Amino acid sequence: MLAAYFDCPGGPENLYMKEVMKPNPGEGEVLVKVFASALNRGDLLQRTGNYPPPKGASDILGLEAAGSVAELGPGCSGRWRIGDAVMALLPGGGQAQYVTVPEGLLMPIPKDMTFIQAAAIPEAWLTAFQLLHFVGKVQEGERVLIHAGASGVGMAAIQLVRLAKAIPIVTAGTQEKLEATAKAGAAAGFNYKNEDFSEKVLEFTQGSGVDIILDCVGASHWEKNLNCLSTDGRWIIYGLLSGGEVHGDLLARLVSKRASIHTSLLRTRDKEYKERLVRAFTEEVLPHFSGGASPRLQPLVDSVHPLHAIAEAHRAMEENKNIGKIVIEIPVCGKKGPPQ
Repeated sequence: MLAAYFDCPGGPENLYMKEVMKPNPGEGEVLVKVFASALNRGDLLQRTGNYPPPKGASDILGLEAAGSVAELGPGCSGRWRIGDAVMALLPGGGQAQYVTVPEGLLMPIPKDMTFIQAAAIPEAWLTAFQLLHFVGKVQEGERVLIHAGASGVGMAAIQLVRLAKAIPIVTAGTQEKLEATAKAGAAAGFNYKNEDFSEKVLEFTQGSGVDIILDCVGASHWEKNLNCLSTDGRWIIYGLLSGGEVHGDLLARLVSKRASIHTSLLRTRDKEYKERLVRAFTEEVLPHFSGGASPRLQPLVDSVHPLHAIAEAHRAMEENKNIGKIVIEIPVCGKKGPPQ
């Protein structure tokens, strides 16, 4: 089968399509024929040598996939049948023509959704759902500040905050991105590049601040985050795009607000945790992607790149211009596409 690969860490130019062995499903696993995957920051970090896959996971890129069930491994419970349209959260291996998945990490694709749309769901939406509900314990009426509001996780979080009957507030770096977040349901949005978002948040919340912060930025935002975090607020860090160094009286100010810091990575969670997360998401959220649901949830696809142009997709994400998910279309078996 064909897969996205690199031989040594470095830039996007190191990526290419490689012919590798098709995996065989083990005990309780399902072999999925992949039609689409999506790009995540974790793929870029892995490519540069800064985010190795967990022990035992595939070293092929790709943290999510959408496709159809091709084969059932021994010991499967019978929930899935050959040909079922499914999407999956993965520790790796999604940007290939086939991937093996523990059956408990599969989700059915809503009937009126394409594989391209479905590929934009697993990593971003499960990350946002986990941060809000498993970690942050969001409650109705709470105010949630979402950094990188126009990213895949950000756009998912906006809609999930609305579904929880809470209030989403976002930051983004361009007016175009802020307009997109408003269309997705953000109650307010601020450009972190040309205004002090903490002052704007305090103004919007009439001085009380936000109850939860979803932070994938890190160092450059820490002081402003503290400024607008409410008493007893929860600050959830799940990425460090601007680095992890902190200088100053962070802990003293945190204590004065009785606030808490939580950190989270989804990729390295154990299978049991991920199965519990997938089960909760499937029951509570997935029905809202179907036609007629209210409120209706919608994955946002920024662009679609064929697997042979995987380097181009990585460059697009590095430029930080995407609004929503960058999706990778996987070729039908036997069709390699034009050379990289």
